[in-house]
Amino acid sequence: MDAKEYNKIMERLDFIEFRQQLLFDNDDVSRSIFEYGLTREQYKRIMDLMQDYRERIERGEKCGRGGFEQAMYEIVPDHRGDYHMCEELVKGFRDENRWEEVFENLYGEMPKYSYLKLKDE
Repeated sequence: MDAKEYNKIMERLDFIEFRQQLLFDNDDVSRSIFEYGLTREQYKRIMDLMQDYRERIERGEKCGRGGFEQAMYEIVPDHRGDYHMCEELVKGFRDENRWEEVFENLYGEMPKYSYLKLKDE
């Protein structure tokens, strides 16, 4: 077995182990990550993106969905244009009390989420 084959096997093993962990975690974000077939590295990069947007919001920078979604598509090119995936992940993080301000800033004003404002009051 050459190094290329070995690396491919190790990458596949990591993907399987990551998916198994997602099944054990069994929360909304884990289920979404599993369903979209994302890798551990993509998940880490998405969390970095969420943190980056938190910091931008804290600095008072104007942040919009379009720029955020484009950054997500750079991380997950197989889902380019799937804004539902972006929204689902950000909402899932919000529901887990992680990066709530990112959801509020990007998606919180959408009419379909008006019930969340009532629940939070």
